[in-house]
Amino acid sequence: MSKARFMEPMLLLRTERLPDGPEWIHELKFDGYRALAIKSAGKVHLRSRNDNDFNGRYPGIVTALAAMPDDTVIDGEVVALDPDGKPSFYLLQNHGSQGGPLHFFIFDVLVLKGKDVMDEPLTKRRELLEKHVFPKMDEPIRFSPLLEARLKDLIQSVKAQGLEGLVAKRRDSKYEAGQRSGAWQKMRVNAGQELVIGGYTPSSKNFDALVIGYYQDGKLIYAARTRNGFTPASRVELFKRLKPLEIADCPFASLPEKRAGRWGAGLTAAKMAECRWLRPVIVAQFEFVEWTSDAHLRHSRFVALREDKKAEDVRRER
Repeated sequence: MSKARFMEPMLLLRTERLPDGPEWIHELKFDGYRALAIKSAGKVHLRSRNDNDFNGRYPGIVTALAAMPDDTVIDGEVVALDPDGKPSFYLLQNHGSQGGPLHFFIFDVLVLKGKDVMDEPLTKRRELLEKHVFPKMDEPIRFSPLLEARLKDLIQSVKAQGLEGLVAKRRDSKYEAGQRSGAWQKMRVNAGQELVIGGYTPSSKNFDALVIGYYQDGKLIYAARTRNGFTPASRVELFKRLKPLEIADCPFASLPEKRAGRWGAGLTAAKMAECRWLRPVIVAQFEFVEWTSDAHLRHSRFVALREDKKAEDVRRER
């Protein structure tokens, strides 16, 4: 017997070009919260990728997972769907006030009825899910479908529908808990990524713009200032999180910059005088048009906070 317990989820390697061929399967990259569902001694525990408790946050999903076999651990993602059925991280972040439907998409199994199946190939593990787990499930639990089409067509479809991206997994891959071996890979199709909030420019009420960046070789690198994507209410709530994190010194290793740049995104010493600096621990999701030639974001927009991400793990993805 193998104990049903939390294990670090297998990680995906970021790539700008997904592998293709008969040895690979492709799935949709969901814009949600990764989670493990663990049933032990008749009780379901829904845990985040960092082993935080999700039971209180998503009780409807926990109730629906009660039908899974005992002594079982499954891997999946909590996802909010918009009225068109598309994953929306904004709705997930605000599901309490927005009331959008939440789902749990299952895509792997680590332990089944007390048996460790992580050394089985991925295709076998999916068969076990289809036979022993998913038939017992009902809404809002869903099975992450395989996308049966040419990779080129899948990419075009994801781009046209404004979805986040795609995932490729080796059919014969073992489940490597906590590892990023490359047997699973992910590619973002539409522009957007997590970034770290390292400062803000103040307004008369709270803040005007956020100063954001990413880590490179252990140093925080400036990417942009963004004032888009906020409502008056969200500004107030976010400012409550930012204010206690104020520090005296700029946390960005790449500042000040010498020029404001073509799009005015550069942060010079003169402009830095307007900024308030923060301890860089808060991560948020941002959308943007592109990275400019001087490594700034153009037309960036705040989407939502990412409480499941560690600041030091945030890297530039493109």
